[in-house]
Amino acid sequence: MSEIAIELKNVYKRFKGNDYDSVSDVSLKIERGNFVTILGTSGSGKTTLLKMVNRIYELTSGEILYFGEDITRLPVNDYRRQIGYVIQQGGLFPHKTVEENIAVIPRLLKWDKEKTGRRIKELMGLVRLEYDTYRNRYPRSLSGGEQQRVGIARALAADPSVMLMDEPFGAIDAITRGVLQQEVKNLQHKLGNTILFVTHDVFEAFLLGQKIIVMDRGRVQQFDTPYNIMLHPANEFVKRLITTGDVYDKLRVLSVESHLEEASEEEIQKGVRIDSSKYLNDALTMFVKEECSYLIVAEGNRVKGKLPIEYLKQMMKE
Repeated sequence: MSEIAIELKNVYKRFKGNDYDSVSDVSLKIERGNFVTILGTSGSGKTTLLKMVNRIYELTSGEILYFGEDITRLPVNDYRRQIGYVIQQGGLFPHKTVEENIAVIPRLLKWDKEKTGRRIKELMGLVRLEYDTYRNRYPRSLSGGEQQRVGIARALAADPSVMLMDEPFGAIDAITRGVLQQEVKNLQHKLGNTILFVTHDVFEAFLLGQKIIVMDRGRVQQFDTPYNIMLHPANEFVKRLITTGDVYDKLRVLSVESHLEEASEEEIQKGVRIDSSKYLNDALTMFVKEECSYLIVAEGNRVKGKLPIEYLKQMMKE
């Protein structure tokens, strides 16, 4: 059984002066190592939910557990230092250099200078910022995409098990946004962090999330895999939310691993292979090119299963 990183039990949040709940009766479990996106329109409660996990907002009632511990019983500053937090445009300190921004948490944790320096160089490499070029620059001299990279590096500084990301790419141009989305996904795959990622963008939620929390008016409407939400929306709200865009958009955000069947040894030997990191639009291209009835989905030399063309045909009828 997978370890539960974050669990919410009957969580409510009502702000002073309001006669309604901003978050209402939310109960869910987030497994360690999962990339979970929180999708909803403005005012749906998604950011409030994220801020409660980080204790920026305290609960009105209910319980949030961090690896089994009630977060209200943990010293708030110690707890927050265990969690990476990324917001729009990185939330960088304008008077600190790139190096100083990334070093904030290590210094609070009283790491020695040598250990901190090694970690900064390692992180800048991970987010593709050349150390000697960027280390002494200030946020005002960075592009939006570069600021976000620094923000991600800072959030990763103490190697947190959980990262919270609140619409981190919302103010960035489409091209840079696409690059950063892929880099965050690659980083999560490499490091194995648990990520909670807030977005109002349906495409982004499906592209990044292994699971998706769909929220409306403070309530969770559906919490499931992209495949199940796309093919089996829980209610009319979810259905309307995900049916924006055309069929090809759906194929671009669903992994080739969305629907795998067991493959025989003969099928594995004869079949055309596609990497497990690809999406269904890539599979469609290969089906047309190779004129085959199934594809063998593999990660390196490890076969994960077969993807039948009937599945794509079903998707394109939805």
